[in-house]
Amino acid sequence: MKKIINKKNKNEPWFKWLTRELNSYEAFQDFESGKNPRDVAEDFISRNSTAISEVFENFDEEDKDTLDQFLKLTECEMHVFRILEKKIELRNKVRFVDFKKGKK
Repeated sequence: MKKIINKKNKNEPWFKWLTRELNSYEAFQDFESGKNPRDVAEDFISRNSTAISEVFENFDEEDKDTLDQFLKLTECEMHVFRILEKKIELRNKVRFVDFKKGKK
């Protein structure tokens, strides 16, 4: 797998760099200001355009496979979060009935 060249670590794999940068990116501040996820992603790409260009200079088939795996993983994570969200919504809608109490 090709390496990314950046100021912090010249031999860091691009996917580790990307994960680190995404984790340190303050996306929630952008969400609070009303930006949608697509706009936040485009801002991230814009701010990191130089390093991302360096990634693409050396991108090979193995890197493409790694990217495909990341896409599958993030899609899976999104589905997990949606399922959890639905379960929480259902839990909040459930009303418990005490059948032991007699009718008046």
